[in-house]
Formats: sequence, structure tokens, C-alpha cells
Amino acid sequence: MHFAFIPYGKKKEVELLISDMEAQKHILKMWKGKEVKKIWIQGQVRVLPFGIYEYVFPREDLDLVLNTFSANENRYPIPKIALVPIKKFLNLKSIPEFKKDKCMLWIREHVNVISLGIREDYNIIDDLEEYRGWEHEALWNLKQNIKFVYGSLTLIKGYL
Repeated sequence: MHFAFIPYGKKKEVELLISDMEAQKHILKMWKGKEVKKIWIQGQVRVLPFGIYEYVFPREDLDLVLNTFSANENRYPIPKIALVPIKKFLNLKSIPEFKKDKCMLWIREHVNVISLGIREDYNIIDDLEEYRGWEHEALWNLKQNIKFVYGSLTLIKGYL
């Protein structure tokens, strides 16, 4: 699962938030038939064009991540129509309803975010030695990136 956002605020505080996000550990579920395995993975922060960041995490933690960011949602509302080209460019879906019971302890003082949307990953069957044959969420995948690049070029061509 990918959550795209634009952070703004004091530079050191934004960097501290990004650092906290990168240090966050998540449990990734893997399965082979009825057998389930859980492994610890680290959250990933990707830097995208135009000051956009993307946090990559397992889909089971969607409510947790969205609630953590909703606590300091954009104080300066931007008209939704202004975000449509960015969402289309990044192939993002709207943010769904989520539970508001838990939140991560990231330091978010003096930092606000503009939430852009989410992108879901599909499942893959791993071929690495240790996890060969185990199915899990593909948190980073080539097909999605090819679609992103092709979609971006098509969108740019339409504006030129």
C-alpha cells in the first residue's frame, strides 16, 4: 500500500517526521496455502516529483497510517479540483474511510500534510530462496512503475 502526501512546515521537523516514518516497523503477512507467516519489514519513504512523498507499508496497517496523518491534516485547504491532475499523474485513489482508534507515535509538531491518496499493490508469489513459494503483497513492483511512467508521459503529452 502506498500513501502519497505533501508535507510542509519547519524543515527540521519535516525531516524528523520522515526519519520516524523510515524507522517504523510493520508486519507483512505471507501465506502458502493455509499456512501463514509474518515477517517484520521497515516502512519506506519514496520521494516523488514536486515535493510529494509516498509512504510504503503493508495494507493491514492502512487504518493506522491514515489515522496518524489525519491528526495534522492540511490547515490551509486546497480546492480538491487543484489536486485532480496530481492524483491522475500519480495514479492515486481517493482516501477511504478508516478506523480512528490507533495512531503511530511519530513526532508531527510544526508539520502539516496535504493528503493526496493511496495506491494499492497486488499480491505476488516470492521467488527468493528463504520465501520461495510464499504469496504476499508486492510493496514495490515493476508492472506498477511501468504503468506510472507510461501514464505520466501520456498525461504530459496531453498538456503540451
